[in-house]
Formats: sequence, C-alpha cells, structure tokens
Amino acid sequence: MSVDKAELCGSLLTWLQTFHVPSPCTRPQDLSSGLAIAYVLNQIDPSWFNEAWLQGISDDPGPNWRLKVSNLKTILQSLVEYSQDVLGHPVLEQHLPDVSLIGEFSDPEELGKLLQLVLGCAISCEKKQEHIQRIMTLEESVQHVVMEAIQELMTKDTPDSLSPETYGNFDNQSRRYYFLSEEADEGDELRQRCLDLERQLVLLSEEKQSLAQENAALRGRVGRPEGEGAPGLTAKKLLLLQSQLEQLQEENFRLENGREDERLHCAELEREVSELQQRNQALTSLAQEAQALKDEMDELRQSSERAGQLEATLSSCRRRLGELRELRRQVRQLEERNAGHAERTRQLEDELRRAGSLRAQLEAQRRQVQELQGQRQEEAMKAEKWLFECRNLEEKYELVTKEKERLLAERDSLREANEELRCAQLQPRGLTQADPSLDPTSPAVENLAAEILPAELRETLLRLQLENKQLCQQEAAYRERQEELQRHLEDANRARHGLETQLRLNQQQLLELRAQVEDLQKALQEQGGKTEDSALLKRKLEEHLSCMKQIWSCSGSGSTLRSWNHPLTVALGVSRSCSTACRRRMRTCGPWRSATVATWTRRARSYRPWNPNNGHPGGHPQNFTP
Repeated sequence: MSVDKAELCGSLLTWLQTFHVPSPCTRPQDLSSGLAIAYVLNQIDPSWFNEAWLQGISDDPGPNWRLKVSNLKTILQSLVEYSQDVLGHPVLEQHLPDVSLIGEFSDPEELGKLLQLVLGCAISCEKKQEHIQRIMTLEESVQHVVMEAIQELMTKDTPDSLSPETYGNFDNQSRRYYFLSEEADEGDELRQRCLDLERQLVLLSEEKQSLAQENAALRGRVGRPEGEGAPGLTAKKLLLLQSQLEQLQEENFRLENGREDERLHCAELEREVSELQQRNQALTSLAQEAQALKDEMDELRQSSERAGQLEATLSSCRRRLGELRELRRQVRQLEERNAGHAERTRQLEDELRRAGSLRAQLEAQRRQVQELQGQRQEEAMKAEKWLFECRNLEEKYELVTKEKERLLAERDSLREANEELRCAQLQPRGLTQADPSLDPTSPAVENLAAEILPAELRETLLRLQLENKQLCQQEAAYRERQEELQRHLEDANRARHGLETQLRLNQQQLLELRAQVEDLQKALQEQGGKTEDSALLKRKLEEHLSCMKQIWSCSGSGSTLRSWNHPLTVALGVSRSCSTACRRRMRTCGPWRSATVATWTRRARSYRPWNPNNGHPGGHPQNFTP
C-alpha cells in the first residue's frame, strides 16, 4: 500500500520540527532551498554530513531556483552515497525525487520522497534509538504516516505485504521490524541486485535501439551522395562509418550475450528470492507466535504484579481499619473535649465582651497618660532651660567677680602710682617755692631733663608705648572674639542641654516602650489562638518599634551636636588663654614702665645747675648720681 506523498510531506515536516534547526521548516517553501534538510542531516550523522559538507550548501539562495536545485542535488547525492556506503541500503529509482520540481515549485510529492529518504537515514544510523524515541513523542496520526513511510522505504518492491492493520501500533511494529531485519537482509540484497540488473537490461535495450536508429540513419546518409566535388572525403567517411558500424555490431553482440547471461542469473535469483520469501514468511509466523507468547508473558507478569499490589492493598486496608477504630475512639474523646471547650468558649466570649468595655476605658486612660507625658516633657524642657540659664548666670557672675577683683587690684596699683606721682610733684613745688628760678615747668628745666634722659631710654619708652598700644588693640580684638565665641558656646550649650534633656526623656520613654513591647510579646504569646487580638497586639507592637527607632535617631542627632560643640569650646579656651597672656604682659610692662619714668623724672627734678658765685658743688654734672 503506497503512502500519499502530500500527506507524508506534512507529517515529515512535523517530524523535522523536532530537530530545532536554525532555519525554518514549517512549510514546503522553507525546504525548497535545502538548507534546513542539510542541518537535519548534520544532526543525524555529524561525521558524514560534517561542517565542510555544510559549507558546500548555499546559505541564502534567495529567489534563484537554480541555486536551490543545486543544493538539493548535492543533498540527494550525499543521501544516496550515505545509504549505499554506510547503511548498505541502495536507493531504488522509484524513491528518487525530482529536485527540479522541489527547487522551482516546492512540489509536496517530490519533497515527501526526499524527506522519506532522510527518514530512512535517521532510523538506520547509529542514533536510531534516539530518533525512534523522538518519533514516538509525536501524535498518533503522525506516527502512523511516518511508520508507513518507513515500511514502504524498507520493503522496496513488496509494499502490499504491509498494512496498518498488520502494524497498527508503532511500538509493536518497530519491535517486529528490528526482530526480522537481520533475517531479511539477505533477501533484500538479492532483490536489490535483481532490480539493478533489470535496470541495466532496460538501459542496454534503449541503447541498442538508439544505436540501431543511428545505424539506419548512417546507412541512409551513405546511400545519398553528398556531392561530386569530394569523392575522397565521402569514401573516408564511409570507411569510418563502416568501422564504427562493425564496432557497434560487436558491442551489440557482446551485450546480447551478456543479456542472456544476466537473464539466466536473474531467473536463478528469482528462485532464490522466492525461497527467501517462503523462509521469511515462516520466520514471520514464528515471530508472530513468539510475540504472542511474549504478550501473554507480559500479561501474566502484569497479573502477578497486580496480585501483589492487591495483597499489599489488602494489608494496608486491614491496617487502616485498625487505625479507623483508634480514630473513632479518639473522636469520642475529642467530642467530649469539644463540649468542654465550647463551654469554655462561651465563658471567654462573656469575658471578652466585658473586656471590650474595659478596653475603651483603657484607651481613654492611655490617651490621658500620653497627654500627661507630653505635658511632663514640656515642663521638663522648661526646667532644663531655666537650669541652663541659671548655670549661665552663675558663670557670668563668677566672671564678673573675677573681673571685679582684677579691677580692684588694678585700682590699688593705680592709687599707689598716683600717690608716687603726687609725691614727685610736691617735691619740685617745694623747691620752687624756695628758689623760683627752679620751676620744673620752665622750658630750661624740661630741655635739661630731655638732655639728661639717654637715647636708649627714649627708644625703650617709645617702643613700650607702641607695644602697649598694640597689646591694647589685640586685647580688644581678643575680647570681641571671646564674646563671639562665648555667644556661640552658650548657644551650643543651650542646644546641647536641650538635646541631653530630650535624650534623657527619650531614654526614659524607650525603657517604658521596651517594657510595653515585652508585655505585648507576652500577651501575643498567651493569646496566639485569637486572631483579632493577635492582629491588634501586632499592630501595637509595630507602633512601639517605630517609636523606638525615632528615639534612636534623636539620640544620634544629640551625639552629632556634642561633637560639633567640642571645637567651639576649644576655640574659646584658646581665646581666653591669649587674652590672659596679653593682660599679664600689660601688667608686667605697666609697673616697670611707670617705675622707670618716675625714676628718671625724680633724677631730672633733683638736678640743680652749678652756680660759680656761691661755689655750691652739688649742681655740677660730675656730682650727679643716679
């Protein structure tokens, strides 16, 4: 029974799609270039259809059907060589497709023949088990068509001996085919050889007819003279044709003898084929009997397995029956417990209703507690603020006290200096009253005092005055810087004290929240069976955890402000040290300068000019003693 090639083409296209090749293979037009078939053959046998062979296939022939036909011819030739040289199954002429129709028109029938050859290579190669399993994954209808194509390809000239009724199941048919394939190889080879000899005989008869026609034509041409002007040329052609005719007659005689020999050989082979067919039929019947026995053995084995399973099921049922009795006893106990639990549930529901009313009161009291806590925090903040201002006032009081003590000491020193200056002024006045010519305010006395003062002392006095002025300016600048830093420090201390207060309050609140979280966790563990209460407790627990995170973030900001307050404190200390050093230097320089000026002033005032009339020697410059 012959398979419809168009239907076979559709089924084999479905089979080709299981190879997952890079080129599309869903329509006959996709296979007209031969590229998808080449990739499939490369997966079937990579050693024969290797990469070098794939490179000989044109990748993109496009609309040029001649390139497609060239690709298909290369594939067909490789398929025929693979079947003859590797598989040992020569391809019959009736199975050879017309590649011109495939390349130009994508003819489904010719494409089905080509795909049938590819299928034969797939089920006969070394990976045939893998390809058979791949075929068995297809649909049942596709498996039917593919199996009929395999049988038609393998049985060659006896397709009527196979039918779907004989091989309805693909698995049964494949086992039977591989069981009988080794016995039928010899008959297949003889049958193939007979077909080859018949094909050669037909070719020789056709060649003989063509030679006879050519011989007749040559004889007709010899009978007609071509012209009178070339008798030598005609004679030469005649001799040549006669020699060719003799050679052809000898060849014809030899071929006729060979034909007779081949005919005798063919008759002998036909007898052998008939014997092999009878033997094949006997083996087929034996195979059917063996298969029937094997099927019966499989059924018996399944029956024994089913009996074992039933025994195991019976034992499990007995065991379950004992478990069922135990479960009934447990059910009675559980019913009794359930009655007790139902009573307990009613009591708990009554308690829950009473607790609902208490919960509203508890929420109101909790809100009042929160308001009181907020008021307490505000009052604590105010107390910390007044405490901080009190500390600042105490520090200012201490600073003012120290400044008062310093001013008192400076007042005492200025009083002493003032008294010394008064004494120094009273002494010249007494001298002036005794001798009016010695008035210290007179220009002569002042010029003399200026001349008596040495140049180094004048330079020292000028330098000390300039340094005193610079120190005064530096002290003013340091005081301004100190006041600014003092303001910054007060602001930072105020903020730090506020944050420390907030931190203490937050820590206290954190401890309270931790205690509440522990209480909520204990309550959650105790009331694990109640869904509504558990959800409420979980929500409260999440709120407390979020509050704890906010408190920790506030604590982190307090530590940041503390780290920012440290540089201000250091700078204020440096400013205070510089101001103290300036004041100390001014205090050390001031008395020394005033003492030096007073000493030289007294020396200038105690000078008396030398008078030669009274011979008083006290006024001579040589008698001047410092």
